Amino acid sequence: MMGESCANPNRVKLRDGRFLAYREGGVPKEEAKFKIILVHAFGSSKYMYFPASKELIEELGVYCIFYDRVGYGESDSNAKHSVKSEVDDMAELADQLEIGPKFYLVGVSLGAYPMWGSLKHIPHRLSGVAFVSPPVNYLWPSLPEKLTKKDYRRRLLKWFLWISKNAPGLIHFWVFENLFLSIKSIYFSRFRKRTTNSPLRPKVCVRQVCENLREDFVTCFGEWGFEPADLSITQESCVHIWQGKQDKLVPVQLQRCIMQEQPFINYHELPQTGHIILNYDGTCDAILRALLLGEEQLLDKPILSDLPCV
Repeated sequence: MMGESCANPNRVKLRDGRFLAYREGGVPKEEAKFKIILVHAFGSSKYMYFPASKELIEELGVYCIFYDRVGYGESDSNAKHSVKSEVDDMAELADQLEIGPKFYLVGVSLGAYPMWGSLKHIPHRLSGVAFVSPPVNYLWPSLPEKLTKKDYRRRLLKWFLWISKNAPGLIHFWVFENLFLSIKSIYFSRFRKRTTNSPLRPKVCVRQVCENLREDFVTCFGEWGFEPADLSITQESCVHIWQGKQDKLVPVQLQRCIMQEQPFINYHELPQTGHIILNYDGTCDAILRALLLGEEQLLDKPILSDLPCV
């Protein structure tokens, strides 16, 4: 099970002097046929939960790198944090660990926004990319205003971004203690399905958690200078998006709009799942088979013509 911990995690020193912590999983690097960097969500770490079966990992020959994103866990923060800097961190990590000129990426939830940056800035380094419950930035011009204007999530994000920039101390006092726990209770618990394994939950500093939340939101939902519709994604790009139809954090209607702008993205919409789709048995194996082998599992992939944007 790829979500298990390992002792004494390693760190690499980046060009700007920061340290990035990581751990390795799967088969030994020297024996691997596929090499993947997995990018964790908010509130997670290099010990992220990705319960792909050991049998599949060994059958395919998959080597994985899990790392603490900037400011998380044992990785240093970055005063110049941006979508591009997240991409640079992944590319430099790949270089220092000598995994080759090309690799696969899997990004989960808030850890998925750097995937768009990778498709923008280092498409030549990518063998394939899988987005899992990726967030939608309401500033993307191609999103139809009739869907975003009255979306309560957009209003909540605007309020949160204002607090983040003007009164960050309130994040711990109110957002973390009340709003975040309420959202977790309402949106996560309802659609969560238990598996035979439980995710590892290492102890974290509350102050660090709040700072991670602020940095992630400001970066993810701020100005990027590009949007997914601007990217040159072809049939050979091997890009997948996995989305739960019952997701209350990421509007499925807006995710479908992105697909209309990028028809070569392989879109997998799971009808009975919410935001935490990795907790559903078989999903991680299906993600790897689709990304690495181009195989489709019986997970009710929809026909895009049947999924209107509105």
